[in-house]
This record gives sequence, structure tokens and C-alpha cells, in this order.
Amino acid sequence: MAQSVGIKDVARAAGVSVGTVSNVINRPDTVATETRARVLSAIDRLGYVRSESARQLRAGRSRIMGLLVLDMGNPFFVDVARGAERAARRAGLGVMVCNSAENVGEEADYLALFAEQRVRGVLLTPADATGRNIDSFRRHGIPFVLVDRVSEGTTECSVSVDDVAGGALAVRHLIDAGHRSIAYVSGPPGFNQVRDRRTGALSALAEAGLGPEHLRELPTERLDVAAGRDAGARLLGLADRPTAVFCANDLLALGVLQAMYAAGVTVPDDLAIVGYDDIEFAAAAAVPLTSVRQPAVTMGALAAEMLLEETEEDRGRHEHRRVVLQPELVVRRSSLSAR
Repeated sequence: MAQSVGIKDVARAAGVSVGTVSNVINRPDTVATETRARVLSAIDRLGYVRSESARQLRAGRSRIMGLLVLDMGNPFFVDVARGAERAARRAGLGVMVCNSAENVGEEADYLALFAEQRVRGVLLTPADATGRNIDSFRRHGIPFVLVDRVSEGTTECSVSVDDVAGGALAVRHLIDAGHRSIAYVSGPPGFNQVRDRRTGALSALAEAGLGPEHLRELPTERLDVAAGRDAGARLLGLADRPTAVFCANDLLALGVLQAMYAAGVTVPDDLAIVGYDDIEFAAAAAVPLTSVRQPAVTMGALAAEMLLEETEEDRGRHEHRRVVLQPELVVRRSSLSAR
């Protein structure tokens, strides 16, 4: 296997000191024209590439920002990553994107990797509801910003959406359409978003004078299409099947929609469906999906900007803050049946 070319090799080939090569790379104006040309020729001939990681270690400042999300298979998190990357690139930084796959162990491994790589900071959507992974990572002194999550007991910056308001928007819409028996396909109960959206759903029922028994919860182990299909199958097996379903995200909703289509159940006439996130596929579904829109790209960009602010040279003036954005209901055909 070929060995990598180092700065000493360049110095030897050009007949100069290692310090001169370093000056050509970092402070070229301080080196005589003829010497600089000889060093650059040697660099080109040998194919030398400077070690960015070594430069960062010497400078004590990485040009990489970490981003750890729950599921890169979910277009919502792709949009978050897009927003974060745009903000990072404007500041001359790159983004290392990692996927915990909703797995606490995977999350811990990636956080350890970020610490080993001494990244500038981390944007994090936690999978660990206990907060232990965050507590362990905090000891490294690397700044982080929570995205799409506010964890109890943390004082760090966060960017999230008011999920209580979002859940209320979804169920209020279904109540206004005449539905009185509603299912909530909720996802893993340990996630704050899942609980908050349920709280909002219950508050909308209470506003209408309806008790919590009007909301039938169907929890799932994951927040993906397969879990939605499984929830749809369970929904079909209920003797007193609800007339509408609110799903904790659009992937679950698309899975429910697939299950209904396979069983010959008409959406929205036999069952109205509302999702959450308003991913691109929501509008393109066989029955366009009503969804609660989260401004995902904006969330990613804001989180990255807050992290950059915290890691700048004058970071002593930085104050942690929580930004809460407002959701928006986007009504499409999946919930427009007349009752």
C-alpha cells in the first residue's frame, strides 16, 4: 500500500526546511518567489495534501459540525439537514450527518465519534429519552443544539415546533369535519413529540366538550411506513372502528393509507387521515395527505446558526435560548369527507 506524502517529504524534495514548506502553505507572502515556486512544484509533483485534521488540532477549532438525527429515511430530517448545511456552508464549515435510527446505542456511538473527531459542535435530535447520552456527551465540553426536541433538565439551545399546538390543529380540523371517534397512531411513547401531539389532540377534544375516550391511541415501535401499515391493520380489526385517524408523522400516515387501500377502505369517505410534518410525499400520495407542516429547513438553519454563534471567538457573550416555531395545517383530500 502506498504511503502518504508528508510535509517532510516536500521539504526534502524542494531542498528547504519544514518551516519553509509550512510558510508556503499557510503564509505564502512571507516566502521568496523563487523558493515558493520550488516548494509548490514539489507539492504538485509528490501529490502532497495537507492534513486538515492536524491543522484543526493545532488551531483547536474544527471546521466540521456534527448532525445526528433519528431517521435519515424520513424526508423531514433530510430537510433539517439541508437547512443546517446551507447555514454551515455560509460560514465555511462542513456537516457530518449521522443517523441514530431511533436507537439509543447507535446514538451513544455517534456522540463518542463526534467527541473523538473534536467537531466544532453538534446538532442533535435525541433518541434517548432518559437524557443519559446527553449527560455523557456534555462532559466533553462540545457545544450542542437540540433540534425538534426540548429535553427536560437541559439548558442548552434548542429549536423546536409547538407540537401541542400542532396536535390540536390536526384534531380540531377532524372535529370540525364532524368526526367524534378518532384514532391516534402515535409512535414510540418515549418521544416528547409523540406525547406533546397527543396532549394537543386531547386539548382539542376538550375544547369541543369531548372526553379522552374519543381518542383511541395505537402506539407503534417506530415512526416509519411499515409501522403505519401495522397500525392500519390493527385499526381495521377494531369492532368500533374510528372514522378518522391522526398520525404522529407522515410516514405513519402513508402506511395507514396503504393498509386502507389494500383492504378496500375508501379514504376519506370511510376513514379520514391527517399526518404530521408535511413531507414532500404527502402531497404526492395516491390520496393527497392533509398534514401539519413543520418548517424543517428553517429549523435546521436556525439550529446551525445558533451553534455557530455559540462557537465563535466571542462566544462568551452567547446566551442559551429556546426557539419554538409554530406549525401550520395544510388541508388536502385525505380529510375532506362530508359527515
